[in-house]
Amino acid sequence: MVFSEEESTINFLIATGNAHKKKEFERILSPLGITIMTPKEAGIEFPDVEETGTTFEENAIIKAECGCKISGMPTLSDDSGLCVDALNGAPGIYSARYSSDTDENADDISNNNKLLKELSDTPLEKRTAYYVCAVACVFPDGRKLVVRGECHGKIGFEPKGNGGFGYDPLFIVGDGDKTFGELSPEEKDSQSHRSVALHKMYEILKSEGNS
Repeated sequence: MVFSEEESTINFLIATGNAHKKKEFERILSPLGITIMTPKEAGIEFPDVEETGTTFEENAIIKAECGCKISGMPTLSDDSGLCVDALNGAPGIYSARYSSDTDENADDISNNNKLLKELSDTPLEKRTAYYVCAVACVFPDGRKLVVRGECHGKIGFEPKGNGGFGYDPLFIVGDGDKTFGELSPEEKDSQSHRSVALHKMYEILKSEGNS
C-alpha cells in the first residue's frame, strides 16, 4: 500500500506506545496525507520488543517488523537517540536507558542528569552533539524501507524549556542559543531529526506510488 492518484491517504500502524513520539509523528505526517494508529488504537497488544540491533536502523526495522507481523498493517517505527562527540557517540542507541542499571528505559530527568555529570568538565566548544532518527517502514508483502535523519547542535550546561522530551531541554539547536525544549512544536518540527527522516520516508513512499 503506497500513495496513488486514486488514494491520497494511507493508514499506518506506528510501532510505539510513546505518546510524545505519536504526537510528533502526527504533526509531521498528517499534512502529508498519512494517518497513523498506535497499537492500542488498533486494538492490538504490542509486546515489548528486544532491540538487539547495533544501529538505529536495525532497531527501527526490528520494531516495524514486529508491528507488521502482529497487525497485518504497514508499520512505521523509529529508533532515535543522542550522540555526543565528547563521549565517543554515547549515549547513542542506549539513549532511552542511559542512566538505567538494567535494560529498562530510564526517566528523562535521570538521563539528563547523567549526561550533565559526564560533561561536567567539558567546555561548550567541545559539547557538540547530534540527534539521530532512523525511520523504518515494513509492509505485509515483505518490503522494507529505512531512512535516517540527523540534527546537529551542542549540549547546554543546564536544562532549559519545558517543551519536547528526552534530551530536548539540553540540546541547543544548530548555531543558535535555544534548546529544543524552548522551541514551539512547529519550530522543532521544521528542523528536527525526526522530521528530516519522516519527510525522507514520505518522498520514498510517494515515489513508489507514482512508479
